[in-house]
Amino acid sequence: MAGYSDDAELAELRRRRLQQLQGGPSGGVPAGLPNAAYAQAQQAEMDRREAERQEMLRRVLTPEARERLGRIRLAKPEVAQSIEQQIMGLAASGRLQRVIDDATLRSLLERLMPEKREITITRR
Repeated sequence: MAGYSDDAELAELRRRRLQQLQGGPSGGVPAGLPNAAYAQAQQAEMDRREAERQEMLRRVLTPEARERLGRIRLAKPEVAQSIEQQIMGLAASGRLQRVIDDATLRSLLERLMPEKREITITRR
């Protein structure tokens, strides 16, 4: 499944990044590059990736869908990140035929989020 390999790859990237920050054996600051310059380069790379992600989402989501995703990100960041990864994966593989509107995003959310059990309390 593609989602599993993406998650494994993301976990590996996070592990490497953590080792770099801690100055571990497979990472750390490259020779000849001061810590401040290295941190600045890392921040610039992270900013670039974030800008690319935002641009891709802007291209494949309608304004209403982007607004809904933004509200979801405030309430449940992990759900929003999962939806974004799915959308970006579909767009990257070419399986996304049209722009995702609000109704399509809602159907994605319904499939992703488990059904909530409704609990009713009756007082006597």
